[in-house]
This record gives sequence, C-alpha cells and structure tokens, in this order.
Amino acid sequence: MSNESIAAVQSRVQELRALVAPTSTTASGTTTGGAAAASGSTAAAFQTALAEATGTSGVAGTATTTGTTTDTGIAPGSGVTAQDLIATAKKYLGVPYVWGGESLSEGGLDCSGLVLRSLTDLGVDGVPRTARQQMHLGEKVASMDDAKPGDLLVFGGGTHIAIYLGDGKMIDAPKPGGHVNIRDVYATPTAIRRILPQEGAAVAAAPDALATDAASLASLLGGGGGSPLGALSGLAPSGQETSTTDASRLAWELLAGVAS
Repeated sequence: MSNESIAAVQSRVQELRALVAPTSTTASGTTTGGAAAASGSTAAAFQTALAEATGTSGVAGTATTTGTTTDTGIAPGSGVTAQDLIATAKKYLGVPYVWGGESLSEGGLDCSGLVLRSLTDLGVDGVPRTARQQMHLGEKVASMDDAKPGDLLVFGGGTHIAIYLGDGKMIDAPKPGGHVNIRDVYATPTAIRRILPQEGAAVAAAPDALATDAASLASLLGGGGGSPLGALSGLAPSGQETSTTDASRLAWELLAGVAS
C-alpha cells in the first residue's frame, strides 16, 4: 500500500469525523457539544478499525497486530527489501578486503563496510559503521532455522558480519588478502538480525487482514446498529438501522479503495 493511499484514507477519516460530529444550536445561538462528543467517539472507533484493517496505525509505514508488515526494519516507508540488499551487495563481488574500507575510493571494503555501503546505495541513511554496532539493528532472529535471505549474520560476538543469502550461503568481505565473495555459513552466528522485510511479504498478508477486519468495519458502518456513519454513507436515514448486507458492502468498498 502506498503512502499516498494511506494519506488519502486519513484525510477521508477526518472528513467523516467532522460530518458525524455536528454541533447543535440553541435558541440563544450558542452551540452544545454533547451530541458531537457521542458522534466523535463513534468516528474515533471507525478510524481505529480502519487503521487496523489497512495495516496502519494512523502513521504511514507502521505495522499493526493484523499481521501486515508493510515497512518493518530500519528503512520504514522506503520500500527497500531484503532482496534489494542482497542484489546490491552482489555488485561488490570481487572487491578487495580493506580494513576500515566503506567505499571503492578507499580501495575496498571490510565486512561492516560492505553492509554499510550496500544499504547506503539503497538510500538507507544513518547505518552505524562497525559490526558491533550493526549487530543491534532490526529485530532478533532466534536461530539459523528461522533465518531468511537478507538477514545479517554476526560472528565472534561482533567481530565479523555477513549478509545471509539462504541455503546456508552468505556474502561477506572476509579478511585481509581476501575479497567480497559468497561462501558457506562457516559457524553458528553470535546473533542474527532481521533489518528489512522480504519482497512481497506485505502484499501476501494484506488480503487476509482485509478479510479479518471487514466485519468490524461493517459493524461501525451501521450493520444492525443504526450508526451515524451508516446514515452518513447514505445507506439509511439518521436514526435508522443499516442492513448488515449494505454495511458489509460499504466496508469492502472502502477497504478495496485503500488497497488499490
């Protein structure tokens, strides 16, 4: 889901909140806020359910408990994936190992320099320089059985770092006299860190999230409950109940518009 789509949804939610929370005018021309507060609480509940259903928490690039992982890791909102990191690191195959090297202008790369250079090439800023610092990026992975391509493998308590390729292989800048290459994972890592999502992970999760939360949206839209949001949608006059079928249809229309 794009940031533009999320922003459009948030804008529409604000419109809904304003429309379902009207103020009432007294004979003296002053306004009262009791009805507005009640309607506002309904709109707030709608906003929460919509955020959960679309995989956002009101802020672009965040994940929710629905299982969607749109922008996890160290580059939220960027669209950078673990597969992008692997492809970029492979461009440096054959580059000589140079201690402290983090660019080709220095003649080569060291292990953490390869990680830094690859992420920087992808537009990820603020990556720490050393393996000991990089081993705290992202989230912990329990073991090699759970490791995925693009995870960082840390060895020797932070003395060496590599990028996992899958199938027991990794890419790294190994030692003086060597060069960036692909080789077997030679030991059990001290730590495994997941810093970027897998390609296509968010797309695969989204349909399940939408199916799970369409019912809650339908309820808030007035399915059998006479919600003011149901009246706002035009499904039923204010104070009358909206049918469950109509509310469900509107919920799916809203969700489909967000996902497109």
